[in-house]
Amino acid sequence: MRYKKSAISAAQIVDAAKRVIARQGYGQTSLKDIADEAGMSKGAIHYHYPTKEALVAKVLQSATDAVAERTLAAWLAGGSDPMTAMRSAVRELWRVRSTGSDEVAVISNLLAQALHDEGLRPQLAEYFRLASAQTSEHLVTAMAGWGLRPRVAPELIPRLLLGLLDGLALQVFVEPEVIEPDELVKAVELFAGALFEVAPA
Repeated sequence: MRYKKSAISAAQIVDAAKRVIARQGYGQTSLKDIADEAGMSKGAIHYHYPTKEALVAKVLQSATDAVAERTLAAWLAGGSDPMTAMRSAVRELWRVRSTGSDEVAVISNLLAQALHDEGLRPQLAEYFRLASAQTSEHLVTAMAGWGLRPRVAPELIPRLLLGLLDGLALQVFVEPEVIEPDELVKAVELFAGALFEVAPA
């Protein structure tokens, strides 16, 4: 029972830290801010996470897992047709980025922080590796089933698609509502299609 309560407290701390970092940024967030958000003492925070860095690592893992789960659900919702699955996934990837979810705010903020903090880079790199692997598994594999093969290195395709969406999300951040989601999906579909060709018989 004690272990279960401890695990719940640790999860509450991570959720509180996610909200605070999303709201005010990593650099402006202290352990006291997180403790206040969680309704706990700083001692309780230190009990679970001895340093801010240890807590932030767990927050980043939680944020990236949440984005990955939402994207996977969108791929699966598209069924066996790769184009339908891609449209579903692109819509969800865009929704996650453009609606300013706490998870994306945390990831974006920590990416900016990583320009000056090398300690954050390995975990963020792992996030991009996992996101790329997920996209590759569902898109590149499905296209192969249709008799299509990549025109560029297969490992580059998910990086290009995710980079396109991330870059557009930055533009929407500074200029909201500049991109219409249906048009975005069409454009990404055309872009992705150009990366494949019919495999020789």
